[in-house]
Amino acid sequence: MAAGIVKLCKTLNSNAGQLRMCSCTKLRPSSSFIQTQPEILTRRLQKDGIRNIILNNPKKRNALSLPMLQSLRDDILHEVESEDLRVIIISAEGPVFSSGHDLKELTSAQGEQYHKMVFDTCSEVMTLIQDVPVPVIAKVNGLATAAGCQLVASCDIAVATDKSKFATPGVNIGLFCSTPAVALGRSVPRKVALEMLFTGEPISAQDALLHGLLTKVVPEDKLEEETMKIAFKICQTSRSVVALGKSTFYRQMAQGRNAAYHIATQVMVDNLALKDGQEGINAFIQKRKPQWIHTTESAQE
Repeated sequence: MAAGIVKLCKTLNSNAGQLRMCSCTKLRPSSSFIQTQPEILTRRLQKDGIRNIILNNPKKRNALSLPMLQSLRDDILHEVESEDLRVIIISAEGPVFSSGHDLKELTSAQGEQYHKMVFDTCSEVMTLIQDVPVPVIAKVNGLATAAGCQLVASCDIAVATDKSKFATPGVNIGLFCSTPAVALGRSVPRKVALEMLFTGEPISAQDALLHGLLTKVVPEDKLEEETMKIAFKICQTSRSVVALGKSTFYRQMAQGRNAAYHIATQVMVDNLALKDGQEGINAFIQKRKPQWIHTTESAQE
């Protein structure tokens, strides 16, 4: 799957031509003379199987500009098939998680081709989050609006502080949040999503939790602890089993009930055939801790 994802990225990069900047940087003028200086739009840190990706443009409310989206995509895809990677956490610097798209990129001066590139890249990032083989957690402390709210809704798990808020306010500036609605409408009940989309009014973290946009709401001083608690728990499981389970979950959710059971039934059989599937069962029977090898190899090999 990852090979196909990487191929798609290369195709998009090729189509972008001169419009595409470096995925992790943008250019800005020096105070003394004009020169190119790198400004890091996202930061990627990894330790003990946990990759932290931090949106790093608080001066622009972590707007999901095309360079920011490309940088986020590259950070997600970096060695995504490595057994050392077990979970990804997406967070942000500053009081705003993300304000959504950079509106300066969406003026008529940029042109339709550029606009399409922005939305294609955004959709690619959102689908990547659910297609990669490891769980992706949103760690939110602040406001998430429009495509920023879409980013939260696209993550497998979302933990937020009690002061966080979520909105899809595009309707108020004449740009309906149609792409954010894809992720939002799959996370919260239809009528809740439509009220958010039609009015642009924000909802509180508690309401977001109630309606299913969030996994957990915590005080600000507990955000890191609670998010890492989930990440560490995931790291104790088999990577190959989690990857199979995540992929199957999204596949069956797109099906009717009978088709979903047909898919899941076969996957249960396939899961049992994995070395880690048999290791887990044997460890339980023998009352010992399982020794995962994180492989997709069959137990019969």
